[in-house]
Amino acid sequence: MAVQTGLGEPRGPWFVSPDLDPDGRGRWDGPGSGRDSAGRRWRGRLWAALAVVALSTVSGAAAGGWVASRGGAPGESAASAAPVPAELVTAAERTVPGVVSVMVGGGGSGGAAASGSGFAIDDVQHIITNDHILAKGGGGSVTVELPDGRRYTAEVVGREPGSDLAVLKVPPSAGLSPLPLAKPGSTRVGEPVLAVGSPLGLSGTVTAGIVSALNRQVRLGSNRHTAVQTDASINPGNSGGPLVNARGEVVGVNTAIATIDGNGSIGIGFAIPIEQVQSTADTIIGKGG
Repeated sequence: MAVQTGLGEPRGPWFVSPDLDPDGRGRWDGPGSGRDSAGRRWRGRLWAALAVVALSTVSGAAAGGWVASRGGAPGESAASAAPVPAELVTAAERTVPGVVSVMVGGGGSGGAAASGSGFAIDDVQHIITNDHILAKGGGGSVTVELPDGRRYTAEVVGREPGSDLAVLKVPPSAGLSPLPLAKPGSTRVGEPVLAVGSPLGLSGTVTAGIVSALNRQVRLGSNRHTAVQTDASINPGNSGGPLVNARGEVVGVNTAIATIDGNGSIGIGFAIPIEQVQSTADTIIGKGG
């Protein structure tokens, strides 16, 4: 069964596809649909078989393409992966210095705690993140950890639960490099993107993929959103981090993933589009300074 969940620690808002029933079950679920133990075993074997076929196909294609590009025959080299595009390397180098880890609450005994990611958007040191991280942290104090390990107590400038966005602010001494934002409407399906953040607390993690779809209608928590879908690997802790294009421009804020039986990324992730992010951030900053 497909399980849809948000990101962060604890996990963020539930993602439910409009094509699923409200409880997250597919339209094929129900009496006699194979949801007994035998059905689960059958589906498990099917998923395993499909995974092996997909992995073999992708690996073979990558190896063949690499060898063909050099005019060699299979077996002439152990290398099987194509070189990483230089523009993605450059984009990663430009993006990581502006991305932070966000930790909320956890100060008291047994108090709620949550963690995620965020990124700087201007020289005043405003930081964009997901509102559900602050909500899961029980409204506790917010600490931001910079790429160099320095930590600052962050001011919460404002929150917009309906958009699942929040704006933080750290002192000018933090010196974070603001990330450029992509022009509205410039994102294209198929273009390469990087997801940057702190999955499982591993700060400065970069994963690559493409834009899988635009204007994807999803429901996050009780709110329906239009999202950018990507196959870049994102996991709990990436929430609030940027999805950037090959030019290092932010095209969205990573906020939710879909999983199979609740186990990790399956290459279906969702980001709040930059148009929504910029509009909401401008409104919050205008009100809160």
